[in-house]
Amino acid sequence: MHSRVRFHLLFAAALFPLFLSCGGGGKANNATGSSTSLTALSGDPNASLPSAADSAVVTHHQITLNGQTLSYTATAGSLNANDLTTGAPEASIFYVAYTADGADPAKRPITFFYNGGPGSASLWLHLGSFGPKRLVTGEPGTSQQQPFPLVDNQECLLDATDMVFVDPVGTGFSEAIAPHVNQTYWGVDSDAAVLRDFIIRFLATNHRQPSPTYLFGESYGTPRTAVLANKLEAAGIPLTGIVLQSSILDYNANGDMTNGSNATFLPSYAMTGAYYRLDQPNPTDLTGFAQQMRVFTDTSYGPALASYLGSGTPLPPLMLTQLMEDSGVPAATWATKPNLSEIDFRLALIPGTMLGRYDARVSAPIGSMLAAQGDPSDTLIAAPFSEAISTYFPRFLGLQSSSAYIGMNDAVSQHWDFSHNGRQLPDTIPDLASALALDPHLKVLSLNGYEDLATPFHQTELDLARLGTQPNLVIRHYHGGHMTYLDDASRPLEKQDLLAFYGTPATQARSAPGLAPPGSTSLAAPALLQRVQMGHRRGPWVPARLRNQPRIAPSSGSALQRQVIEGLRARFDRADRAHAGFLTKAEAREDGFGFVALHFDQIDVRHVGRITFQDLEAFLNSRAGKS
Repeated sequence: MHSRVRFHLLFAAALFPLFLSCGGGGKANNATGSSTSLTALSGDPNASLPSAADSAVVTHHQITLNGQTLSYTATAGSLNANDLTTGAPEASIFYVAYTADGADPAKRPITFFYNGGPGSASLWLHLGSFGPKRLVTGEPGTSQQQPFPLVDNQECLLDATDMVFVDPVGTGFSEAIAPHVNQTYWGVDSDAAVLRDFIIRFLATNHRQPSPTYLFGESYGTPRTAVLANKLEAAGIPLTGIVLQSSILDYNANGDMTNGSNATFLPSYAMTGAYYRLDQPNPTDLTGFAQQMRVFTDTSYGPALASYLGSGTPLPPLMLTQLMEDSGVPAATWATKPNLSEIDFRLALIPGTMLGRYDARVSAPIGSMLAAQGDPSDTLIAAPFSEAISTYFPRFLGLQSSSAYIGMNDAVSQHWDFSHNGRQLPDTIPDLASALALDPHLKVLSLNGYEDLATPFHQTELDLARLGTQPNLVIRHYHGGHMTYLDDASRPLEKQDLLAFYGTPATQARSAPGLAPPGSTSLAAPALLQRVQMGHRRGPWVPARLRNQPRIAPSSGSALQRQVIEGLRARFDRADRAHAGFLTKAEAREDGFGFVALHFDQIDVRHVGRITFQDLEAFLNSRAGKS
């Protein structure tokens, strides 16, 4: 599948951060013709590149999906994100794009994928979910032979969308450009802003502005998506849809992040107990059982736990019995630990056994190598994914670098600024609500694992319920953990839901002649393995100093709408640098308020060449069908 390789520079520049070489053994040249790396990339907080060139390695491939051969192009490169208002370079962002050959790019959807942490590169989604190749992990089993096979992915999404896998600053091969440093972009808002600027430039450079544009974020990537979607819409870049895989949209509502109530973990505990057949009786209708546990949590266990946490009132004996029957955890454990944490649950369900946090169906004996690092489901896949990406880059994409690829960067999470909108921990539901206010047609798909103990599915449901009735919001559940796509039964179901989300029939691409047959890899010479650095801290995670934040009731309904309007008003006032109480189209454009510039003539109903905030609010109400 790797029969032709070509290298090209998108733009000439003084510095080329990656040392890229063709899979056939030929050396790539930078703008000056040198074949050596001019700088080494770093994931340190204070590191930066003096400057950077846009660059890419391009290879051509085929894959057979549902009996149809699809030809596609893989582009692995670095592209500078430029400041929205000044145009100055901010960071060199590494990405791998897969685009179907022969399709009309104006009509062809494009989706930007990224993982979370914060501090994770996109290798998990890249080689685990819907890219052209995937690792066969056998999860939740632990007996799969390693290294895991890397195979053509029959659930690849290229029959529906082009895909761009993106590594945030300080991960992969991405690094800040001076005078900025990596840590400049290690925060909720700055991270989303630089990725906004990357996406804007990627769309412009590749002439994809007309393409239906989607975002796909996993774990911390879901709050990133909410903030990023709001920033893109405000900048005048309309999105078609966003996909939220294993969400933690409001850190303040997740007991694991705040040392608060763990009530919303109970449905996930119950589904895990059902998987191990420890519930009494073991349910036969798992969908109905999940619904039963939602109701019990919201109407009985949650309020009783709140009373216990507030005044020490013990849980009633009948409730302890029901908790035991529904979860499989002994009543005595519930009596001593009414606010059962995920780590306590993972150790209590099966004596002598540790369950996984990312996938509670993965288990290992306490004291075994698989349990030694605290999460068997993470240990099971961490090294195989690292090893696979080290081979995949040179042998399939024809890319090599003198710098290590940073798969996980612990420094990012250690230095991350979690504050957002005046809170120490992010609540990004208002950001998502603001994006929907700017674009009422924006589609949202939430994908959740029943046995995910990192981002419990019921908490995600409660978070999204704060948005009120949203006809374009779809929530789906699958058996599996944080990475439901690793499950061989759930991944095809997820693919079908994604196809429906994109709108089938998908855009078809033409086959190109002269390529190697599917399943083959053509390399003129062996490629060196890419070095990969992997930290140990995967998300979602917050430092201990932030885990005891005062509980603030989340906004919803009219209060959430007021919060959205206040945020838009602040954005309007920032663009109104003269404090005149109005904006012109030029002022909106100069401040990067592209949404106003794009719709200015519709907002300016009086045709006076300037608009007030009341004019903008009236326009938004009209778009939303409000009087």
